[in-house]
Amino acid sequence: MSLHEKTLKLVMNLDRTAIEAKLGEVRTSAQAANLSELGALFSGIEGMPRAQMETRVKNALKWLADKPQHKALAAQLELVELNLPNLK
Repeated sequence: MSLHEKTLKLVMNLDRTAIEAKLGEVRTSAQAANLSELGALFSGIEGMPRAQMETRVKNALKWLADKPQHKALAAQLELVELNLPNLK
């Protein structure tokens, strides 16, 4: 394992507030990396219905699929995706 790799702690109990915060972090990181298209997917996510949020997360993961240099963002989105069933 290289020094640049980080371990993603698998957390399966994120609630809506934590999921929205994580997606806000993804949005901020994407904007900082000049990935405005990706960041735009997560604008206005606060209070968004689960189905819409799920669609945006899946679209973002597809968009990142051929961009290995942004695997940290993909890992955060995968964590969110695993926790989306927690939204009611």
